[in-house]
Amino acid sequence: MKRFLTGAALLFCCALAVPALGASGECSLAGYDSFACDVAVDGGGITFALPNGDTFVFAHEADGAGPGYVIAADSQPGRSPAQLGRFFPVADRDGCWFAPIKEITFCASIAE
Repeated sequence: MKRFLTGAALLFCCALAVPALGASGECSLAGYDSFACDVAVDGGGITFALPNGDTFVFAHEADGAGPGYVIAADSQPGRSPAQLGRFFPVADRDGCWFAPIKEITFCASIAE
């Protein structure tokens, strides 16, 4: 069974724990098919590794929305991550967010 993350789930997790809580799950990001991932939910968002070794970060700010970034696997100190735009919850797909500026969708679910 999969448990889909929502903005409310992020707020609940944020209230309970500041350190990252990793869990096996399934993720997707535009340009990749769905893939197995370790989803880390921490005090402000979601993080998971992409199949190419890069890291996707969603920084929850309010109302389930926030900016998304990709940090290159070979990133050096002082190098900025690639900004993907502001993501908003997809109304009919729990656990999915959409960034209209670049038309990018990502989804994250945790296996139970």
